[in-house]
Amino acid sequence: MKVTTFTDTMIRKLKPEDKKYIRGEGNGFTIRVMPSGVKTWLYVYSIDGKRREMNLGGYPYVPLETARLKFEAAKRKVKNGNDPLAEKEAAVHARRTALTVSDLVKEYLEKHAVHKRSGAADKRLLDVEVIPIWGKRKAEDIRKRDVVLLLESIVERGAPAMSNQVLKITRKMFNFAVERDILPHSPFASVKALAPNNSRERTLSEAEIRTLWGSLDSAAISDEIRRALKLVLVTGQRPGEVAGMHTAEIDGQWWTIPAGRAKNGREHRVFLAATALELIAPLTSVDEETGEEVPKGYIFPCPHKKKIQPIDSHALPVAVRRNLEWPVHGPKGSPLFDKDGNQAKENRLGIDQFTPHDLRRTAATFIASMGFMDEIIDAVLNHKKHGIISTYNRHKYDAEKQQALEAWDRKLKSIITEKSAGKVIPILRAR
Repeated sequence: MKVTTFTDTMIRKLKPEDKKYIRGEGNGFTIRVMPSGVKTWLYVYSIDGKRREMNLGGYPYVPLETARLKFEAAKRKVKNGNDPLAEKEAAVHARRTALTVSDLVKEYLEKHAVHKRSGAADKRLLDVEVIPIWGKRKAEDIRKRDVVLLLESIVERGAPAMSNQVLKITRKMFNFAVERDILPHSPFASVKALAPNNSRERTLSEAEIRTLWGSLDSAAISDEIRRALKLVLVTGQRPGEVAGMHTAEIDGQWWTIPAGRAKNGREHRVFLAATALELIAPLTSVDEETGEEVPKGYIFPCPHKKKIQPIDSHALPVAVRRNLEWPVHGPKGSPLFDKDGNQAKENRLGIDQFTPHDLRRTAATFIASMGFMDEIIDAVLNHKKHGIISTYNRHKYDAEKQQALEAWDRKLKSIITEKSAGKVIPILRAR
């Protein structure tokens, strides 16, 4: 191999020959010329008694000046006892095997979210909002700007609350990755919610309750979801807890939500007034093989017969949203459009937009309007006590909860039938 001092002119004039050949200027800095005319910069060196050949890039895409800088950097590593080619190969391998966002989602769900009561909701959110946009990208490539653009796109489609929820869950996921040394840092530092986290105040009026109760029976909603929505209003319990109701939790007129299903992790007893029992019945079913009556199991079972599980709590808000904006079709099934070219939609529930959780808030509001104390309402709703009260007040309020839910049941029946609810004995509200 000839040794000379490289210049741009010299490198440019190197011509291909029948066989490949190498030119070098000393210390291992060389260029290889193939019969095809391809020219490649190389650093040839020895480390631990082994000859190594490091590719520094092809000429002219990598010019002489750049190739020399790469060579000098690699030569310094060899002098310090490090193998630059091994480091490069390790970096390429690390990049190739680095987790994509889809991989990170899977690991987060399996090793962290599985322990959360909201694990299924986290999965649903990540599957719908994050994986379609970021799924194939390397998690380490996600930058703060990517986060902001994702959140802005959700806000712009008219879902500011979802934007905040995406921020909350994805931030937790990337913090999880940092804690497990999957990523060196999180791109969520200093990222703020793009929409205010306003607490909802929507409650249904008597007229809306009457309309909704009747419209649910004719809406495009399954019997299980229809009854579950009504039971949320009747009992004031959380939609997810109602959706998962099981006959094993019911004893007479009391429904005990186990700690493992309660949002606050505390077992909760709910009195079932007459309307609630009507919505829940029957509690038994006939075994197809033996013909014997057996406990029904889940009160609101999943429609897929092969799956022994309750309806997904997410099905309740989905059913409500769809029926609030139900697509209108013509006699032959073709979609109809409005004057602006958008598909025509109708509100099949007959009232303004609401969520299943608003039914719970409505029940609490009406119970309060009948004069029941805040402590009793909190007991009905299974709100967690705070401060010194949580330590010393162990009263379960079963009698008071029964009185409140029976009063609400009478009031609800009067609203639905437009008849007087009778006299309700008011209880002074706590200050």
